[in-house]
Amino acid sequence: MFDNVEFANPQFFWLFLLLPLALVWHFFMRKEETASLKIPSIEGFSAKDILPKLKPLLFALRIIALAAIIIAMARPQTEEISTQTKTTKGIDIVIAIDISSSMLARDLKPNRLSALKEVAADFIRKRPSDRIGLVAYAGESYTKTPITSDKGIVLNSLKDITYGQLTDGTAIGMGLATSVNRLKESKSISKVIILLTDGVNNSGFIEPKTAADLAVEFDIKTYTIGLGTNGNALSPVAYNDDGSYRYGMREVEIDEELLKEIASVTGGKYFRATDNEKLEAIYDEINKLEKTEVEEFKYYKYEEKFRPWVLLAGALLLIEWFMRNTLFKSFV
Repeated sequence: MFDNVEFANPQFFWLFLLLPLALVWHFFMRKEETASLKIPSIEGFSAKDILPKLKPLLFALRIIALAAIIIAMARPQTEEISTQTKTTKGIDIVIAIDISSSMLARDLKPNRLSALKEVAADFIRKRPSDRIGLVAYAGESYTKTPITSDKGIVLNSLKDITYGQLTDGTAIGMGLATSVNRLKESKSISKVIILLTDGVNNSGFIEPKTAADLAVEFDIKTYTIGLGTNGNALSPVAYNDDGSYRYGMREVEIDEELLKEIASVTGGKYFRATDNEKLEAIYDEINKLEKTEVEEFKYYKYEEKFRPWVLLAGALLLIEWFMRNTLFKSFV
C-alpha cells in the first residue's frame, strides 16, 4: 500500500502514540460505565444475544478512523521525476587526418589509417552534443565534412576516407590551416583541432608554424598526435605490377618537436600513439579533457494520496455513528 509513497508531514506520525493511551482510557472507562444488576433468575433473557459482546467494535471503528486521519495528516504522496538536459557549452571540433601512403604501415592493426578511423568513430559517437568536422590531408588538404551536429554524416564521411584521394606527401601546415579555416567563423565558446600525422612536414605551401599562429589568432586549441611505433615498421615501399603495395621495413620518422610546439602555442597537448591501445587511450583522454557542459533540469510532480484515507475515516465514523444509534442504542 505504501510502495513508492513518501510523506510530506511525517511529524504527524507521533500522534500514533495517542492510540495506546486511548485504548487504556477506553478499558478503564468501560469498567466504570458497566452496570450490574442482581436478579434471582435469568429466565426470559436470551443467552444467544451477542450484541453486548460486539459493543467494543464501536470503539475499534473510532480507533481505525483516527489512525486513517493521522495518515491523511501526514500527507502520503507519490513523486514523479522527469529530467531534461540542456547543452550550455558545446564544442566545435575538427579532426585532421593524415592520409599519406605511410598511414598504411602495419605497426597498428590492421594498419594505421584503419585503426585511426575505428578509434575516431568511437570518439565521435561519445560527443553527442558537439559539432564535428573532418579534414583530410596528404601532399595537399581538403575539407571532407564541414562542422555539423549530424553524427551520421560525419561517421559516413570518416568511413569513406582512404589513401589515394590526394597527392602523396605530408603537408602538416596545410592540414592545420584548412582545419583553422573550418573553425575561424565558429561562434562556439570552445574550438578544438585534433591533428594526427605519422611523418614529417614535406609538402604544401603553408608552414606548420604559420598555421599554428593562425590557430592562436582565432583561439583554437590543437591536440597533436604522432602515430607510429618506435623504430621500424612494415610500410609500403613500392607498387606491384597488379597495383597492390609491396611492403618492407622502414624507419618511423615523426617530427615530434614540431607537433609539441603546435600543441604548446595553441594551448593543447601532444600525444604519441605507438599501438592501437595507446591510440584509443589518447582519444579517451582528449574526450575527458574537452568536457561539454550540460545543465540538467529535474521536474518533480507530486500526486497527493491522502484523500482515500480521509474518505476511509469518514466512512468508519459514519458506520460507527449509525451502529451506535441503531443496533447498539440500548447499550450505550
